[in-house]
Amino acid sequence: MKQSIRVRFTLIFVGLTALILIGIWGVNNLLLERFYVDQKVDTLRRAYSQVDALTIKKMEEGGSIRDEFPAVNYFDSGEQTEGVQLLRTLGDKSNIMTIMVDGINDHPIVSSGRDVRFMMNRLRQYIVGSTGLRNETILETNQYTIQQSFDSRSGSFYLECWGFLSDNSTIIIMSTPLASIRESVKMSNQFLAYVGVAALVLSSLIMYFATKKVTSPILKLANISERMSNLDFEAKYDGDAQDEIGVLGSSMNALSDRLKETIGELKSANIELQKDIQEKIQIDEMRKEFIANVSHELKTPIALIQGYAEGLTEGMAEDKESRDYYCDVIMDEAGKMNKMVRQLLTLTALEFGNDQVTVERFDLTQVIQGVLTSASILIQQKEAHIQFPVTEPVYVWADEFKIEEVVTNYLSNALNHLGGERIIRINIEELDGTARVTVMNTGDPIPEEEFANIWTKFYKVDKARTREYGGSGIGLSIVKAIMDSHHRECGARNVKDGVEFWFTLDTKNAD
Repeated sequence: MKQSIRVRFTLIFVGLTALILIGIWGVNNLLLERFYVDQKVDTLRRAYSQVDALTIKKMEEGGSIRDEFPAVNYFDSGEQTEGVQLLRTLGDKSNIMTIMVDGINDHPIVSSGRDVRFMMNRLRQYIVGSTGLRNETILETNQYTIQQSFDSRSGSFYLECWGFLSDNSTIIIMSTPLASIRESVKMSNQFLAYVGVAALVLSSLIMYFATKKVTSPILKLANISERMSNLDFEAKYDGDAQDEIGVLGSSMNALSDRLKETIGELKSANIELQKDIQEKIQIDEMRKEFIANVSHELKTPIALIQGYAEGLTEGMAEDKESRDYYCDVIMDEAGKMNKMVRQLLTLTALEFGNDQVTVERFDLTQVIQGVLTSASILIQQKEAHIQFPVTEPVYVWADEFKIEEVVTNYLSNALNHLGGERIIRINIEELDGTARVTVMNTGDPIPEEEFANIWTKFYKVDKARTREYGGSGIGLSIVKAIMDSHHRECGARNVKDGVEFWFTLDTKNAD
């Protein structure tokens, strides 16, 4: 289960605060009373030292400590001597009750308490070393002893200091109650518990809401990192703090920009790599297909040449007419092979861009008329009727020699597939800066499903008829490659009386 960092901070703070409060409470229980007792012991020592110092002072002046206390009960003394003021200060500030006794006559000199007789009896017991009292010695010197004693009358503990002053004739006992100390410790711990719980609750609430200022930018950074993991690099940290979170936000922004740039570069490189891989695959497939097709196309003429050559070698053609026939077949098949190789070289140069296109302005009408003149003998042999009504010049921008080859291939294809009325109709139409050339021949239509394949090299719609006139299935592939190099279109369609092939050229300079 996911836990908010605010809750975790708050729980850690509550735990530490509670641990500190419990520690303080434990220290109070274990050490505060001892600390108070040590402080009281030190107070009693200083009180004894002050009284003894006053005694020494009086001795040096030739007097006695008794001179400082005209009455046993200093409350009844009207004279504010230095000794009376000292006992009053010890009683008021340190809650110390003091009794001085004349050790020679065994009668009290002064008392700052009411119960003089009880205190004198306790002092006598201390001097004679009575074991019936519940006492615990804390500090013992040559002049005084400080001990903790129990008062059975009140059921309370007292801290007492008793001993002789420096005049060796005055006995002193000073007592301060310990009940108030224990009560103070108890009340202190109880107050600490109340205040601690209240402070813990209040500080926890403050901590919970205060951590929002810290956790809010962290949540923003977490959201940005999640979007970055989903390749969304548009999210940016907009905090303006100059602390560690602000530095982290700036670093994440820089990382986002860098990743966006790097991934863009990787995508571009990947696209190029895919293109290269696809091109390599395509080239491999073309090479395999090329080898297979060439092997298939060359197999028949090579077999014929080999067969007729063996016949000549073995003397099967003894008369001149037979030898001439054998030689004609060999020459005809060799010519077909030569023509196919030349066409393949032309097509390969076009497909791989080795045959550069030279664009120039020329008269398309004149080019078509020249092709028709060159093929006049073949036209007569095929008994074709040519219809070319265009006489006006039509100027286009293209490679004249390549376009002449396109027209030649279209015309050869039309002559080889003539039928019906044996008409070949050639026409040029101009429209919006484009010249559209059509070459139509009467005859059998091309099946619709074959139109997508007629531009593929070595593909033949009617293989028997193609073999009959020596076609290799490369001519239309050369047409397609030439038109692609010109970035123009070509195509074919069935018409009413036969099939029409077409291509387009620019009549305006593209530059």
